[in-house]
Amino acid sequence: MATVKGAVKETLLGTTREPQLSQQAKATFDDHATKDEDTGDLYMTEENFVDAIAPKNEDYHKIKREQYAILFQVADRRGAGQINLQDWGTFENLLAKPDAEYEIAFRLFDVNGTGTVKYDDFQKLYNLNKGSDSIPFDWNCEWATLYIGGKKHRHDMTYPQFSQMLRGLQGERIRQAFHLFDKDGDGYIDPEHFQRIILETAKHKLSDHLLENLHTLCNISTGSKISYANVRAFQNMIREMDLVDLVIRNATNKSEDGKITRTDFLNEAARITRFSLFTPMEADILFHFAGLDEPSGRLSLGDFAKVLDASWKSAYMFGDQAVKVVSDRAENATFSVQNILHNVLESAHHFALGSIAGAFGAFMVYPIDLVKTRMQNQRSQRVGEMLYKNSIDCVKKVVRNEGFTGLYSGVLPQLVGVAPEKAIKLTVNDLIRTRFSEKGTGKIWWPYEILAGGSAGACQVVFTNPLEIVKIRLQVQGEIAKNVEGVPKRSAMWIVKNLGLVGLYKGASACLARDVPFSAIYFPTYNHLKRDFFGESPNKKLGILQLLTAGAIAGMPAAYLTTPFDVIKTRLQVEARKGETKYTSLRHCARTVYAEEGFKAFFKGGPARILRSSPQFAFTLAGYEVLQGLLPMPGSDVGKPTATGSMEPGVGLQEAKAPLPYLRSRNALRIILDLDENFGRPKIPAGKSWLPLPALGNKGPAS
Repeated sequence: MATVKGAVKETLLGTTREPQLSQQAKATFDDHATKDEDTGDLYMTEENFVDAIAPKNEDYHKIKREQYAILFQVADRRGAGQINLQDWGTFENLLAKPDAEYEIAFRLFDVNGTGTVKYDDFQKLYNLNKGSDSIPFDWNCEWATLYIGGKKHRHDMTYPQFSQMLRGLQGERIRQAFHLFDKDGDGYIDPEHFQRIILETAKHKLSDHLLENLHTLCNISTGSKISYANVRAFQNMIREMDLVDLVIRNATNKSEDGKITRTDFLNEAARITRFSLFTPMEADILFHFAGLDEPSGRLSLGDFAKVLDASWKSAYMFGDQAVKVVSDRAENATFSVQNILHNVLESAHHFALGSIAGAFGAFMVYPIDLVKTRMQNQRSQRVGEMLYKNSIDCVKKVVRNEGFTGLYSGVLPQLVGVAPEKAIKLTVNDLIRTRFSEKGTGKIWWPYEILAGGSAGACQVVFTNPLEIVKIRLQVQGEIAKNVEGVPKRSAMWIVKNLGLVGLYKGASACLARDVPFSAIYFPTYNHLKRDFFGESPNKKLGILQLLTAGAIAGMPAAYLTTPFDVIKTRLQVEARKGETKYTSLRHCARTVYAEEGFKAFFKGGPARILRSSPQFAFTLAGYEVLQGLLPMPGSDVGKPTATGSMEPGVGLQEAKAPLPYLRSRNALRIILDLDENFGRPKIPAGKSWLPLPALGNKGPAS
């Protein structure tokens, strides 16, 4: 019973929940998780985790796919050897941070989750994962002691200190390696030694073309060896790859044939940089490697791609890449067609729900609408000729003279017609609001809200006017039959045939003048009441009572302020009786009503209109939103990003296509691999993707 009461309370009053994991993140977890046979709980193993963050169809020739298992240790906050949905949510949230790459590396070495990296823990983890034949690195060197202290004064590293140390680590590794191979201390090393240094320190960041031709660096000078200046210049170039990319793109765009020389590059660099000017040696190195297959010295963007694009493989791959480009374009074209079809189906879905909701709202308030129409149709101010004193008197006389069913005279045509009318109104308003709303936040500028509402009101007149004229004539014929003997009761079909197509749109201008401002007032007011008064948000779902209240309040000013146009429309559409003035146009009707009955006549039936329109739209909008929750659009996840795409950004500052979390995971691994290329590579025993830390205590929650 308590459960039923709780469910009813949530439905009526709404619910507030804590911020939840995104639907895409939860779906990713569900897709890759393993189910515990005993408890039924879902969890991810290390293998499941790698499948989730490293899609199998990506290119892993730079960073091996199994190396992504390093990140499992960051996600496994409890040290349980498996992660649950909450752990996965925390990891996804971490990936969303702007400095996620460095924080992931920090958390990997912050073994106890204290917010600092201890030197002993760092050393143990480093020694366990570095390759057995790696070039040695002296952690007691002067550079390292500046970050971690000397042997007798070691100190823990905070996150900013640790991040900054990693930033300069690659340069220090290259410097120490150069000293190791410079046996005679003359400042030169052999090309093969240079190649080994770069392969061990930067292989995961450089293209295959660059790696395969490292030994040719000696050719930029007259000797056969490579100087330390060459090595530093090379390192500076690879550290500034993004800036180099920008300079080259700008320079090639200005070139008539899309090719540039070394001079063009340096001139463009001088134009767009302030302090990061490239040295002549750095420019020589860039043009040397990019021009190995183009000795003319004039290079295109494609030549530089072999150096700048880390995913570039080798010449024979260009055919595959061309096929991939064609395939991607075909896929994009297919997706565009699917997207159009989805939009059409979505509009049809909105239309169907709007039809049901509109019919429901109209039926609930139809008796009030009938009273409103009969009150507005009273022309005489002489008491002896007035049929009804007020709205309550009208209800009593209708029930007495026509029975209770008289309150529903003409309801069937109304339900048939109101379905497309309300459906068009709701659909058009939704489409225009969506078009002008900010993606993500859903915010919309208030003039666009008014435009959306007014456009919705204008579009509905196509259905509203024929519906209204038939409905009104059915509603008033009961009182005519009561007062005039021998008048036959007409059906809706007879009225339609008698009026003809042109007659069905009699009073359309007044209908337009009423419906456009009504919707322009109603929809913005309704949405602001939901958001600003009732506090609707992604984490707070409003209940039916709150939706009804918002709809009812919004309908009050919209209904009353547009009553004059409704009176004019009613007078134009009702067939004039014998002796009554026949109105010829909207302006003639307005002048005549004012002259014969005064200004107050324009607000006849105003209270009844409020009592009808306000709850009708409340029921309609509340029903529409409830139906959207109960009957969601099938395939509503179309258009959401998938976990596939190009992991590497293209040359010319083209964005990578993969979702940001996957890019962040890759970039975090690049930072970690700056320590040693062997981090995360499988070691004995076989099947293990990395060696965990033994006897370092349980891992507490990450800070």
